[in-house]
Amino acid sequence: MSENGMQKVAATDKEQFVGFFPQVVKDLMEDELHQAEVADAVARLKKVLEYNAVGGKYNRGLTLLSAFRELAKPDQQDPKNIACALAVGWCIELLQAFFLVADDIMDYSVTRRGQPCWYKKEGIGLDAVNDAFLLEASIYRLLKRYCRGQPYYLNLLELFLQTSYQTELGQALDLITAPSSKVDLNRFTEQRYKAIVKYKTAFYSFYLPVAAAMYMTGIDNEEEHAHAKTILMEMGEFFQIQDDYLDCFGDPELTGKIGTDIQDNKCSWLVVQCLKRASPEQRRLLEESYGQKDMDKVARVKQLYEELGLRDVYRDYEESSYQRLSGLISQHAVHLPAQIFLCLAQKLYKRQK
Repeated sequence: MSENGMQKVAATDKEQFVGFFPQVVKDLMEDELHQAEVADAVARLKKVLEYNAVGGKYNRGLTLLSAFRELAKPDQQDPKNIACALAVGWCIELLQAFFLVADDIMDYSVTRRGQPCWYKKEGIGLDAVNDAFLLEASIYRLLKRYCRGQPYYLNLLELFLQTSYQTELGQALDLITAPSSKVDLNRFTEQRYKAIVKYKTAFYSFYLPVAAAMYMTGIDNEEEHAHAKTILMEMGEFFQIQDDYLDCFGDPELTGKIGTDIQDNKCSWLVVQCLKRASPEQRRLLEESYGQKDMDKVARVKQLYEELGLRDVYRDYEESSYQRLSGLISQHAVHLPAQIFLCLAQKLYKRQK
């Protein structure tokens, strides 16, 4: 398919996906567990959904939808199965919303997707913790509604539960490595960074949507899933490195958020690269300035990144990562269509938000 054709399909998919959201809200409002006595709580859930599940790029949900279309046989592409794919795609977006609401509280973030973080809204505060739990629970209500009775239902349940656990392990590693109370640059190793990225980002952002589409189209062979995972984990690592780069050097007008990795004492790819290249004097400057809320110190760290040429280091990494990924696709996309992975790669590399 031509690039123009692919863009048209992607635009149609996005329109259909976003258009399905009101149905998701309706399904969750009409859950058979709801009684009149919990009407206030259900109204709260509606607000939580409508503020936190929309406004992003929907990459994870759309990845599932496009992978499903690529893998499904013609007789599997009936309206009922497409509705299931749309619903499961939204389950991934709800998982993302659950993580983001919680993550913003932990990171003391200010904005998300160009608007105040949910917990920052007047009258919300730490009640947002329970709102995050509501978003997570909604995933399993939707899966039951759309997929119970399907041969892949148990595989999907286990996939979502396992992915949630892996992501939470990654978040725990991230928090342990970079406590807000103590800056210890010795913790910021490449090995620890890769472990955080693998668990915190790669599993749920890349493996989950493709693996879900594979299960939904009857591909449950462990070897096939292992091949897909090898490719997708490489993508996930690059995605997080790109995210770290954009946190510092991205345009908030495009990204929709103000980066806080430096002041939050995060084990970011940039600080790991900085430590590999810094002179003893530069390292001392980093120790004095990293993980501080003082914006002058944040600016000092950014200046150090500039002095060490980390923009160029990133560009070189992006190029080598793309080459490595192309090799992995050639090697591991044996029975799966390479197009699934190539489409993802094209969206990912050179993105600005």
